[in-house]
Amino acid sequence: MSRIRRVTSPAVPEPPPGLWSNCRVVDGIAYLSGFTARDQALRAPEGASMEAQARIIFGKMQALLEAAGGCMADMVKLTIFVTDITQREAVWKARREFFTGDFPACSLVEVSALAEPSILVEIEGVAHLGASRG
Repeated sequence: MSRIRRVTSPAVPEPPPGLWSNCRVVDGIAYLSGFTARDQALRAPEGASMEAQARIIFGKMQALLEAAGGCMADMVKLTIFVTDITQREAVWKARREFFTGDFPACSLVEVSALAEPSILVEIEGVAHLGASRG
């Protein structure tokens, strides 16, 4: 029987109870919620560029994957939501700091708004833990 486990990291703020989990793992597959660049107090990033926000988000994903026993190279699918698709190159620039070689499959979606006006990007992902090592 498969077991679902919740993965946490001190580097990633946890949502208030009863809302969502940042990372759930089942059968070696990590499902990462949509992340924004909110800080430890869950405050939105005032004035941060889309690139800076994406960098923060990828850092959070990396911390959770490492806590789950994996790494960024295990990421197989990303979905990226942006409020201004003309700024997508800023997200790609940040992404290149965390991925090399074969990048994850990816969807990029422009949305009219995210949780707060200062949030410009949200990213979710799926990783197969340890798959990049085999």
